[in-house]
Formats: sequence, C-alpha cells, structure tokens
Amino acid sequence: MNESFIILDEAQNTTVKQMKMFLTRLRFCSKMVITGDITQIDLHKPNQSGLLHAIKVLKNEHKISFRHFESKDVVRHKLVQRIVLAYEKFE
Repeated sequence: MNESFIILDEAQNTTVKQMKMFLTRLRFCSKMVITGDITQIDLHKPNQSGLLHAIKVLKNEHKISFRHFESKDVVRHKLVQRIVLAYEKFE
C-alpha cells in the first residue's frame, strides 16, 4: 500500500479497534481519507464509534485534519439537500 490513496467510507460505523487497525495500515507516500456522518451511527452503542474516538484521540495531531460539513455542503441531488434540511429542522 505504499504510494496509495486509501478511502474509508461510512467510518462512523467502525469500532474503535477497527479504526485503529485501519489507521495503522498507512504506508509510505500514501494518503488516507476517512468519511463518515456522526449523525448516522448504526452501532449498538453509538458512543463506541471508531470515528468519534479517532476525532478525540487525534484532534491535536498536526499532520491530521478534520473537516466538518453542514447541510449547505451537500452537493448531491437537490432533493437530497431538501431531505437533509427537513431532518435538521425536525430535530
């Protein structure tokens, strides 16, 4: 996996152990992108999400950055944008 671009999608549903295993596989000259929506955790115990844990553990690592998106950042179909807004208003 040297010189790779690695993507983990739906990371909110990883366990802490799974996330650590994934992150420790980073190789030389590689980049990782991890995506996940912390409002859609499907784990039996949502507070044990590997993504939530990684955000806490790695927030001060200077070579790691986090980007948090809002409903206005949704660039899918217009109907998807309206669905996201409707759910935000309802909550």
